[in-house]
Amino acid sequence: MSEKNGPQRVAVPSEAQQRWLKMGLTQAGGKLPLFDENGREIPARTIRSCLEHGWAEPWFFNPIKPDWLVCKLTDKGRDVLGKRS
Repeated sequence: MSEKNGPQRVAVPSEAQQRWLKMGLTQAGGKLPLFDENGREIPARTIRSCLEHGWAEPWFFNPIKPDWLVCKLTDKGRDVLGKRS
């Protein structure tokens, strides 16, 4: 039996993930920043976790800085923030 009985756990973004995802709500196309409001780089761990949960998705590849993950907010990301219109 591979199925589990009982309620499924719903992933909830951490405080850091929520802060980052919320930044996409006011940007054209839901673009998510690479740096926070203080100029510090958003940790790759935060970005990768949001990608894995489907709250963000890669937007485009940056050939000048291939290690930068340029992302945008997804509908699932808006849903988890309670901001889907």
